[in-house]
Amino acid sequence: MRSASPSLELARHISAFRYRDIPADVVARAKLCTLDTVGAMLAASLSRYPASRIIMRFARELGGSESTLIGQGRKASAVNAALANATLGYCCDIEPLHIGAILHAPAVIVPTCLAVGERGRADGKRTLAAMVLGIEVATRVSYALDPVALYDRGFHPTAVCGAFGAAAGAGYLLGLDARRQSIALGLAMQQACGLLAWAADPTEHSRPLNPGLAARNGVTAAQLARLGFGGPPAPFEGKYDAFTAFSGSGNPDALLDGWGLRYYLPEYAFKLYASCAFTHPGLDAVIGLAADHGLRPADVERIALRFPKSGAHMIDGHPLKSHCAQYILPVGLVLGRVIIDDILFDRQRHPEVARLSASMSLVHDPELDATYPQRYASVVDLHLKDGRILSRRVDFARGTPENPLTAEDVRAKYRRLTAPAVAAARGDAIAAAVEQIHRARDLARLAGLLRPRTGRRR
Repeated sequence: MRSASPSLELARHISAFRYRDIPADVVARAKLCTLDTVGAMLAASLSRYPASRIIMRFARELGGSESTLIGQGRKASAVNAALANATLGYCCDIEPLHIGAILHAPAVIVPTCLAVGERGRADGKRTLAAMVLGIEVATRVSYALDPVALYDRGFHPTAVCGAFGAAAGAGYLLGLDARRQSIALGLAMQQACGLLAWAADPTEHSRPLNPGLAARNGVTAAQLARLGFGGPPAPFEGKYDAFTAFSGSGNPDALLDGWGLRYYLPEYAFKLYASCAFTHPGLDAVIGLAADHGLRPADVERIALRFPKSGAHMIDGHPLKSHCAQYILPVGLVLGRVIIDDILFDRQRHPEVARLSASMSLVHDPELDATYPQRYASVVDLHLKDGRILSRRVDFARGTPENPLTAEDVRAKYRRLTAPAVAAARGDAIAAAVEQIHRARDLARLAGLLRPRTGRRR
């Protein structure tokens, strides 16, 4: 019979979680998600990217020697390493995400667990279990709060829900019992934050800071709870619960339904483009049409994108390049890719990108709302200069579970991401350490590989 307190029951499940109970396919997927996220963090660690450079300087100036700062050759406190590394995790906008939950949980949870696990000398199995657990909790909290309602209120689900997941993963690594874990979740709620106001920040610094805040707040919550600090013991019920605060509605059953039977981690998508996931079906359509018909950018008069009305506000004329369909799709057509440099540096100097961006239109299509946010169905029409119109609908972008990448595809993506940041041999050693993390007595080797400043720092 279900407890009258979903908060306490969730805390009990967290404290009772064990690596041996995780299905083998989920373990394998967790390793791939970890590798993909580590690749995103390494790619973003180059000092040529201002947000990364500044957040790492911030962490160094605060001091500490507990946990590795990715790619920096030094350590910081676990709290500040989680903050800095999780900021790297979302900087490229190319880390794993859950489509339905509209959530980038690995960007928060992987750096959280690496930082806390290194500090506490946790073994690899416990660290991997903490990652699975943190992603599971963050995803369930997003579904419980309703990610669309969060967006409608101006909250970023990754930041708000990620704090709960980080508190779960960190609390598990710190060995919190159920009572202390429930306090950690309450303290995570006290600190949970992260608005979509980063849309007004053209530097794209505050966008990746949101997962950093979630990681910092979750680690802080768990460490305070371990020390005996008090907090709200039932964040998902009562007069001032998380549902009232963040979404105005909610489905508390989503916190616990199918626990241990259904894992959300295998549902996470791997991204092939460094941009908002809402643009990925459209990018697949644009790039696919150009390849199939042998099109050059000069052959295209204009691009039209039809997209679900409920989500279009996040990509229709968005001031950030990473989230602006009218910028991203022309970049994809002209360059055949979208990488971190394409969103942090303006490609509209390219005359064809500028021309196609100026003429592109986005149509809010209510008919596509029927399956949103479970899928980001998109229809692209390429209006050619010879009068033809080529159309393609994509419901599931490459990398989603419905249109999956192979494990080798993900490893190849990791190698592309990390090539500018680390030498190939070190990159291969990191990948091997992640693959064998379940055999590691502690995280010292992996942390050491992630720490030295090696390769080409641009």
